[in-house]
Amino acid sequence: MEYVWNMIVRYAPPIVGVLVLLLVAYIVSGWVGRLVARLLTRAKVQKTLSTFFGNCARWALMVLALVACLGVFGVETTSFAAVIGAATLAIGLAFQGSLSNLAAGVMLLIFHPFKVEDFIKVEGQLGTVKEISLFTTELDTVDNRRIILPNGKVFSSTIENFSFHEVRRVDVSVGVEYPADLDRTREVLTQAAAEVPGTLKDPPPQIILLSLGNSSIDWEVRVWTKGADYWTTLDATTRAVKMALDKAGLGIPFPQMDVHLDAPAPQA
Repeated sequence: MEYVWNMIVRYAPPIVGVLVLLLVAYIVSGWVGRLVARLLTRAKVQKTLSTFFGNCARWALMVLALVACLGVFGVETTSFAAVIGAATLAIGLAFQGSLSNLAAGVMLLIFHPFKVEDFIKVEGQLGTVKEISLFTTELDTVDNRRIILPNGKVFSSTIENFSFHEVRRVDVSVGVEYPADLDRTREVLTQAAAEVPGTLKDPPPQIILLSLGNSSIDWEVRVWTKGADYWTTLDATTRAVKMALDKAGLGIPFPQMDVHLDAPAPQA
């Protein structure tokens, strides 16, 4: 009985102290985690990233408290820290692909080259961004397919964001027959571009004489519109150009090739 009493007297205070320390660490770590997340949110950091860093701060404090508790019972914390370091290294090597995606996800959320609902092209894929997580980016294509890309590939590739600017330029190329008068053609195309609904007056439409092609004189009609109206304006501009050229009697030639025979073809 005396032995039991001595053990209680010896270990009860440290156990109570450890329990109190863990309780305080749990409360403080939760408060610190929420504070970090709140500060990052006020700094206009993505919510996913704010939550992630808040959780990291919380668990870091809990780990420190656990190591301190082990020291109370005489556990060598130096060797314990070495074990944790070795385990962390092993886990890092085992999950290096996932960790690279995690790092890329953090960079995407910090620099945000695109956001949810932006229409982008990345890794050869075109689609609307539906979700940006710490490991993957999800796109919905125009034909309603879901594409899931690892963030490592997304961040390391060229990203083309079609929704970044509110205004976009619509380009429509067309070839006109060689006998057509250049000034008359420009006048017709200018009038057609001015009548396209949904286009902006500033910047004004442009009619560009591109080149003298093999079968046609090549022009490009350029109009500006809001990014959300791009496809509608492209359709309307193409239609307006075709109808204006037809009405003016200016032909759009098919590809042609002239073949010259230097000698009569042999008779069968």
